[in-house]
Amino acid sequence: MRAPAFWWRRPGLASALLSPVGAVVGAIALARMGKAGGRVEAPVLCIGNPTVGGAGKTPTAIALLRRLTARGATPFALLRGHGGAAPMPLKVDSAIHGADAVGDEALLLARHAPTIVAGGARRVGAEMAVAVGASHIVMDDGFQNPSLHKDVSVLVVDGAVGAGNACVTPAGPLRAPLLPQLARADAVLVVGDGSAGEKVAAEAAQAGCTVLRGRLVPDPAAVAALRGVPLIAFAGIGRPEKFFATLEGEGLTLLARHAFADHHPFRPAEIARLVEAARAQGARLVTTQKDRIRLSAPAFAGPEFATVVDAIATLPVTLALDDPHGLDALVDLAETRFQARRF
Repeated sequence: MRAPAFWWRRPGLASALLSPVGAVVGAIALARMGKAGGRVEAPVLCIGNPTVGGAGKTPTAIALLRRLTARGATPFALLRGHGGAAPMPLKVDSAIHGADAVGDEALLLARHAPTIVAGGARRVGAEMAVAVGASHIVMDDGFQNPSLHKDVSVLVVDGAVGAGNACVTPAGPLRAPLLPQLARADAVLVVGDGSAGEKVAAEAAQAGCTVLRGRLVPDPAAVAALRGVPLIAFAGIGRPEKFFATLEGEGLTLLARHAFADHHPFRPAEIARLVEAARAQGARLVTTQKDRIRLSAPAFAGPEFATVVDAIATLPVTLALDDPHGLDALVDLAETRFQARRF
């Protein structure tokens, strides 16, 4: 399901009508978040977000995994494995697992560190990671899930939209009321510019959270390869508009934009229509890394799609923090808390 437009506007009739349901959803979420999680023999750092959908969690988790590795650690990524159908928990093997088995995010994370997809059993997945050598656990999502104790939690916020209309789903994008979520977090990372994100940053600072800021930086080589090329963009992420805006912000030529729901399982007929539209306009298709990974599903394994899929361009992005030492401080805090809880 794509996020409804009213989530990102001032509260109106739709959000008012749905707010009683949101109150119930929020109460249930807060009750779950108040439960004690199981502990494992490694520091656990959780990268979550207060809202439904994407805000930059996976690039943040990758940045943290890379920083831990540079410090000499052996971090493992841990995530639910949204969209994956394989029995879980399991350790991701990119040579044999596709997005249909473990989900698109897992395959992206596995390029940077050993990765466990746990389904609903995050504690079991974390124990599996520790058993095979993990020094640290980096959770991609799961802030609201109580099954695993977190030593440090970071909430990632899209600076352009912040907390939206500040209502709880389905009345708005929040997974639970914002202030109680901030009270359980150690840091808030605002990705990109925008007054909506700055409002959340101010509330986070008042709640005692460390506030970090960063931006998603497109790969320069990929941008150069697409410059001057007519493009048709498509994306099935939390907020496709952010991907389209990134392309335009780099001065690339967009002829059309096609938005799909987050983690959308593309069908061959959909891709065939996009390919035909690109051919008719003399354009090239471009999508996100996550979306491109999902095109490795068995439905696209036939020879008729091999050349087509290979020709679809991607625009990789990395997280650049305003304070490059911000992640180190969070790692230090997680390690200190881990040592304290061991004794």
